[in-house]
Amino acid sequence: MKLSGNTILITGGTSGIGLELAKKLLQKGNKVIVTGRSDSKIAAAKKLLPDLQVIKNDIGQASEIENLVNTVKKDFPDLNILINNAGIMQELNLHDESLTDNQLVGELHTNLLGPIRLSHRLIPHLKQKSESAIVNVSSGLAFVPLPISPVYSATKAGLNSFTRSLRAQLKTTSIRVFELAPPATATPLLADANEMDMKGISVMSVEALVDAALKGMENDVYEIRPGQSNQLKWMNRIAPEFIFSQLSRTLDRILPPAKSK
Repeated sequence: MKLSGNTILITGGTSGIGLELAKKLLQKGNKVIVTGRSDSKIAAAKKLLPDLQVIKNDIGQASEIENLVNTVKKDFPDLNILINNAGIMQELNLHDESLTDNQLVGELHTNLLGPIRLSHRLIPHLKQKSESAIVNVSSGLAFVPLPISPVYSATKAGLNSFTRSLRAQLKTTSIRVFELAPPATATPLLADANEMDMKGISVMSVEALVDAALKGMENDVYEIRPGQSNQLKWMNRIAPEFIFSQLSRTLDRILPPAKSK
């Protein structure tokens, strides 16, 4: 796919992977629009990248998706690439009876329902373009869950499944459908990660991750699995119980002690 001369919408593009994607895509001669929820992050992104177009929006709210679609179609009619990047990740102890409903399902709305709704609403617009794409940013945890982040892992597995179905349904259109499955990446998402949890995990720089993503898109690699993400997918086929047990070790610091029989 040609990665210049496009008009690109990146959700959650004011920090981390989204912001680096915006930076590299601007350098390639694209018009880039990003969304974000935080006024301070939006201002910082605009200061860093003056050519960036910014829209305050929460992809986890269905009503805000409708507003976003209307704004983009009106102000950026040449839009031909959607990158569903917005995501949140929480550790959740399901023994904790005080967890609120929002704590339990907030990731579902942002990580899975948001991309599903936004993709569906923009498909008619994207089909009108001679060359267009939808890029869903999942995770290496789409292939093997990290039990300490059970809902996050479930949303990324769901996004992987949805992306495969979306690609099949759009195969006769002009829309290419990509999935980018990042491994552990040095972004704000990992800022509070427990040191013991990260033992043995190779963290990829956001720059290297984005370079791999863009190379994959340029070469029409529809499932882009940089670094340890590729290992997770293949280990889940070769030795699923072993790799799952390795990712389950982080539970030891939050689970209550086993009751003696």
